[in-house]
Amino acid sequence: MTRLKNRIQVFEHNKLIIGRQYDGVLFSKKHYDALFKLNELHNDKYFRPLPGSIYFKQYVGVIQVEGLTIEILPKIDKASTDTNLWQEVLIDMLRVARKIKVQNTDNANVEKQNRHLLDIYFEWYLNEVKALIHGGLIKQYYQQTANVKALKGKLEFAGHLSRNAVHKERFYTTHQVYGTDHHIHQIISKALDIIEHFSKNSYIYSLCKTVKASFPEVSRITVTPDTFNKLKENRKAAPYSTALEIAKFIILQYAPNIKNGNENMLALLFDMNMLWEQYILAKLKTAAANKNLIIHHQWGKPFWKTNKNKPDIVIEKKSGDENQKYFIIDTKWKNISGSNPSIQDLRQMYAYNDYWSSTDAMLLYPAIHSKFDGFAEFNPIAGKTEHHKCGIAQLSIFLPDTNKLNHDIGNEILKWFGIK
Repeated sequence: MTRLKNRIQVFEHNKLIIGRQYDGVLFSKKHYDALFKLNELHNDKYFRPLPGSIYFKQYVGVIQVEGLTIEILPKIDKASTDTNLWQEVLIDMLRVARKIKVQNTDNANVEKQNRHLLDIYFEWYLNEVKALIHGGLIKQYYQQTANVKALKGKLEFAGHLSRNAVHKERFYTTHQVYGTDHHIHQIISKALDIIEHFSKNSYIYSLCKTVKASFPEVSRITVTPDTFNKLKENRKAAPYSTALEIAKFIILQYAPNIKNGNENMLALLFDMNMLWEQYILAKLKTAAANKNLIIHHQWGKPFWKTNKNKPDIVIEKKSGDENQKYFIIDTKWKNISGSNPSIQDLRQMYAYNDYWSSTDAMLLYPAIHSKFDGFAEFNPIAGKTEHHKCGIAQLSIFLPDTNKLNHDIGNEILKWFGIK
């Protein structure tokens, strides 16, 4: 039985109930307990445990536990329940935001056609490591503690006395070695081990075994966030950046031994608010090419003490220094359904306009059908001459009246600002 057959798909802001079957797959108490523990390990940010059920918040992605794969999918409205469609949406958003790299699918391989997000993520990592192996793995200097036949480095007295009471010709030292058993390769190997564990009974497993067979034997280490912080950037290690980024995500999201010492879980989850922001940012950058525009992300300006005003996206239009203009966008992943935005959001947009001397700000929401009724003026403050506006935009990621993704939404947003 493949992992695909043990998959449950659920939408964000929905719940799974203990004892209920979803497309023939049972969600059991042991799955509930594991998710509960995972949530505790991550400061209760992913789910909301309820009596007899788990309620999913705004995090989407994939979790695997006890042979069960749970895919959490985004959804804009309650009417749309097509899991295949929303899986495609999620994969495309992650691809555009450069959270995954989707490899070409072999049409002859049925399992690859039906693969889920975890397989896609693992395959991206394995192909990155394969490319590193083919390009030649780097060597680095690192510290090694071992018995050697010649005195070099620092003699470890306690270890030397306990190990070499008989072998007087040996020395137990910490010394410098130049080779492949360094921290970068140890991290990559750790991620390979995790993938091997979670990919059994799938085509990814054989791919992982092939990659591991070509990878050098390295020391096993415990990897923490601090392990990555201690890595030094240099020109030789630059080709490893993507593989290390993926490895970091896989390793730090892996929660071993969370239940009685024998439970393993892997969670690759993304905050939809951040993913929507990064998706729109990427689409705008593509649309802005050759248009004399600069797209700024999280551009902050001092507001109060160490606090900054920081809109999600600022579009800078250059047409001579005197005519330079700014347009503000704040993205919100929620279905506004024709209702008004919160007064807090509107006040924030007013402040953004003030700080960037912008006349047009936009709150950008997802929707099944795009809708934009233009910009409405803020009522001016007495004594101030500035007149600036805010627009409420609902943006569909689909082409009109279809389920096909609209790859031109960046230009659609620019047109709403009057930027041709």
